[in-house]
Amino acid sequence: MKPILEIKKISKKFQIQGTQVPYLSLRDTFSSLFKKSAKKEDFWALKDISFDVMAGDTIGIVGKNGAGKSTLLKILSRITPPSSGSILSRGRIASLLEVGTGFHSELSGRENVYMNGSILGMRRAEINKNFDAIVDFAGIDQFIDTPLKHYSSGMQLRLAFAVAAFLENEILIIDEVLAVGDAEFQKKCIGKMNDVSKNGRTLLFVSHNMSALSSLCAKSIYIQKGQLKSIGETNQIVSEYLSQENANNASVVWKTDERPGDKIAKLNSTRLIDVDFKTIEFLEIHQKVGIEFIYEILEEGFMPLPNVHVRTLLQEYAFSSLQNAEEKLSTKGIHKSIVWIPANILNDQVYSISIGLTSILPFTVHFYTPDILMLNAIEDMTRRKHDYTQKIPGIVRPKLSWETL
Repeated sequence: MKPILEIKKISKKFQIQGTQVPYLSLRDTFSSLFKKSAKKEDFWALKDISFDVMAGDTIGIVGKNGAGKSTLLKILSRITPPSSGSILSRGRIASLLEVGTGFHSELSGRENVYMNGSILGMRRAEINKNFDAIVDFAGIDQFIDTPLKHYSSGMQLRLAFAVAAFLENEILIIDEVLAVGDAEFQKKCIGKMNDVSKNGRTLLFVSHNMSALSSLCAKSIYIQKGQLKSIGETNQIVSEYLSQENANNASVVWKTDERPGDKIAKLNSTRLIDVDFKTIEFLEIHQKVGIEFIYEILEEGFMPLPNVHVRTLLQEYAFSSLQNAEEKLSTKGIHKSIVWIPANILNDQVYSISIGLTSILPFTVHFYTPDILMLNAIEDMTRRKHDYTQKIPGIVRPKLSWETL
C-alpha cells in the first residue's frame, strides 16, 4: 500500500536582513543613499524534511516556536511553495491553519458557512448535506441568520471550526486550533478530530497541548531548528521533546530587576536539593528530594503560604502541597522555604515543578512560576527484589505497606 502523503527532502529558504535605524532628519535620509544596504542572509526555516504518511494515520508535530512546524503545514497545504523537494499527495488536502479565515462580518452565519466551505474546498452538495450538523456542532442555530458582526468571538470560533471539521477531504491539516476557546470547546474539538481519524481520514496536527496530542495522535514527529529530529510513537516523541527543551532546569536564579512577584514579595531563586542541601540534576526514586526557594518579603503584615505543584511533562497533575497556615505574620527580609518529597513517592519519569507564594483574606498570588524546575526521577533497577524489569505504570509510585493473612 502506497503512502497517502510522501514528503521528500522539503526545504524552505527565506532571505532576512539587518534592521535599519529609522531616518530622523533630511540629512540622514540623503546620507543613507550613499550607504550600503543591509546584507541579506539566507535563513532555512526547513531543511531536508522527509517522511511518509499512510492513509488513516494521525500524526502529531511538535517543536518549539520557530522550529518550522507552521511553515511545513503551509507547504503541505500549498499556501507557500518549498524552495526544494517534492510532495506527492494521493488525496484531497484540507487545512485549518487560521480559524475564521474567509469569514465576512456583514454576511449571516448561514452565508458564511457556504462561503467559507467553498473556500476550504467543499462542494455545495457537501455543504448542503452537512449544514445542519455544522450548525448543531457550533451551537449557534438560534443565530444562524444573524450577521456575523453580532457574534461573540467564541461563536465565530465555533462556527469556523465546525465548517472545517465537516470537510470530507481525505487529509486534514490542523494548526493550533486548541490554543483558543474554552475548555468545553477544546474537548468538543478533540472529540470531533477523534471521529475524523476513526473514519479512516488522515490527520496532521500541530499543538503545544501535549495531553491533547498524546490522546489524539498515534505517531508524532519532532522538528528542531528546521530539521526532522525524531519520528515515532507519540508518548516517546513528546517525552523526548519536553526533556530536551527543558533540560538542566534544576536551579534558577533571577537578576534583581527581573524577579517574579508583586510589590509585596519577590522570588530570588529556586532549586532542587538532596539531603545534604546540594543542587541535584536527577533523583533516584528511593531517595527524598527537596524543593527550595528563596524570596524577599517587601511588605509585612500578611500570612505567607508557600506552595508547590508537581506535574508530568504531559501536564497531568501529580500532586500539590501548601504549607499549613500559621498564625504568624510575615516580616520583611529574605526568607527560605523548603518542602521535602519523601523517598519512594515519584515514579521513573520527568516532572515539571511550579512554585508560588500566596496569602489569604483576601486570597492573593504574590508570585507563581509555572514549570520552572524539571526533575528527572530515575530508578536503579538493581534494587528490585524481583525479576520484573518493565516500567511500573503510574504518575506517582508510593511504597505502601502490605499485609497478607
